[in-house]
Formats: sequence, C-alpha cells, structure tokens
Amino acid sequence: MNLVLLFEEDFVSHGVVRMHGRRAEHIARVHRAGEGDTLVVGVASGRIGSGTITSLTGDAVEMSVTVDRDPPPPVPLTLILALPRPKVLNRVIASATSLGVKEIHLINAWRVEKSYWKSPKLAEDNLREQCIAGLEQARDTVFPRITLHRFFRQFVEGFTSDALKLIAHPHAVDECPRNVNAPLSLAIGPEGGFIAEELASFGRIGFRPVTMGERILRVETAVAALIARLY
Repeated sequence: MNLVLLFEEDFVSHGVVRMHGRRAEHIARVHRAGEGDTLVVGVASGRIGSGTITSLTGDAVEMSVTVDRDPPPPVPLTLILALPRPKVLNRVIASATSLGVKEIHLINAWRVEKSYWKSPKLAEDNLREQCIAGLEQARDTVFPRITLHRFFRQFVEGFTSDALKLIAHPHAVDECPRNVNAPLSLAIGPEGGFIAEELASFGRIGFRPVTMGERILRVETAVAALIARLY
C-alpha cells in the first residue's frame, strides 16, 4: 500500500479520519507505523497529500490529513478486453488501474467461455476491490469506469471514437507503434486472439491489427506490455 485511500465515510471531522479493518491493519503490521508517523494519503476521486497518525489503538487508526496536490494524470486509453479467465481478471483490473487506465470495457468473444460471465469475480464489489488495490499501488485516487458487454456484436456496432484504434493480434503484419502518447482505443482478445470474423468486425469500425512479435503472451502480460509500449 503506497497510498492510504480515504473515503467520505472515513472523515469524522474536517481534516481528521478514522479507519478500521484492512487499512488499519496494514498500517500497523506492514508499515509498522505508530503515533506521529506520516503516510501518503489520497481522497477517492480527489487529491493526494499526507496523513499523520494521531491515534493507533486496537483495530482503529486516526489520522490528521492534508491534501495539496492532484493525482497522476491518467493514460488516455480506452481498453477493450475480451473477458479473461476469472482467476486472471483480478490481476488484469488491478494492473490496468495501476497503469492509469480509466476506461475499461470487458467484452464477449468466441473464445471466451460462457461460464466466465457467471463468475463472482465480476461482482461490482470485487471489481472495486481490485481497482482499490491498483490505486493504492500507483498512488492514484481516480477509479476507472468498468463496463460489461455480454454481446460482442452489440458492443462493436455501438462503439464510436475519433481516436486511433488498434487491436492486438499475434498474427498481425504491422508492428505495434511505440510512444504514441495520445488518445487511443486498444482491443485485446483472449490468449488465442480474436477469430477472423471478430477481427473483420473491428476492422469495419476502424481498428487496425498490430503485433508485438511472434511470442504469444498471457493476457495480463500483454496488457502491461502494450500499455508500456504505447505510453
């Protein structure tokens, strides 16, 4: 936890917060902090600053906080991701959040198992927990917007954007560009890639297939590698 993420309900008065549970335990056991110590804090959807511990008793931590700077700028990327396996989903969401992605679309595809859509990992509370993990890691405060799309065709036909559009595909001819540093939409399929019909559907709305080479990467590796390459 590189940042203690604070929420409205944590504030007991102006500039004073009181926390219980996971965050309080982490502060005491992992940071090994005590009264008088100062940690980096951030208000959810707000600014970042510092918090000085004024009381640490039992399972509760009280801090005096001051926020004085903005969170890091977001990555101007819309991430379109074929729904990965449930055990991978948590890592992907936390990783994308820590990298600064603020718009994530989880979509269906031919190679996505139907059972994935029934996973409790897709519950709003779980997705929020993974976002929190990513924000705490990267010292950010702004949650990404995550949207679920059960119907591939409906998503593609309704998607509009004037930004550059790329689709990662292991058998593409064009190499993925580097250091674009501009708004774009990036689609990433299952580990076997999108099927030909899906590639054609994306192509009709302006997506260009790109590759990073011959190696077939795991989804979580591809997400991190592509974002790092583009930004």
